[in-house]
Amino acid sequence: MHAVILAGGKGVRLRPYTTALPKPLVPIGDQHAILEIVLRQLATSGFTHCTIAIGHLGEIIRAYVGDGSQWGMEIDYATEENPLGTMGPLLTLRERLPENFLVMNGDILTDLDYTDVLNRHRDSGAPLTIATYARKVHIDFGVLTTQESRVVAFTEKPSMDYRVSMGVYGLSRSTLEGYTPGLPLGFDELVLDLLAAGRPPHSYEFDGYWLDIGRPDDYDRANAEFTTRKSMLLKGA
Repeated sequence: MHAVILAGGKGVRLRPYTTALPKPLVPIGDQHAILEIVLRQLATSGFTHCTIAIGHLGEIIRAYVGDGSQWGMEIDYATEENPLGTMGPLLTLRERLPENFLVMNGDILTDLDYTDVLNRHRDSGAPLTIATYARKVHIDFGVLTTQESRVVAFTEKPSMDYRVSMGVYGLSRSTLEGYTPGLPLGFDELVLDLLAAGRPPHSYEFDGYWLDIGRPDDYDRANAEFTTRKSMLLKGA
């Protein structure tokens, strides 16, 4: 099985931690880089090949990870010279990929079953499978529903439930056909194109542990929780 890890971002929201290190190499619990945890999880799940899309401080990632032999995997790289969006880097390495593969951000902690995501994607026949997580959004104001300047309903500080993208996807290589390598392609653009074409993505609903390490408070939480969750995140690794 083949996975692609997107690790080319600048990690602007996580500064100052990312001033000298690429975000995927920021240490968790003073023990493991985020990317190391992800690679160990993938190897334990049976993935044998991984391509890492690198950009900002990418040579540090290449030096740290190497050829992947320490995890029993074959690892190669795709260098992003200019920002290409979430899905854009995949276009430049499309010919190196199998028909069905896993794509994921390199800055998340989760106990998601990556193999099951890919298998479910393959079995569904969908062009794209999005791992999704339930999130409650709180609104700190009273919300009015109006019609022709008349208030017809009122809810005080409501909470709304949504399913959000976890940054983990099952993807088919054929889904990328028609896009030009070297040009930006955002995740939102791809999803909207698929919906417009009548080819809706599949949702893989997950309610286990998931943390997107995008901001300093997320990083602080990851460090605080890692000791108690290490055995879960690295089970069998």
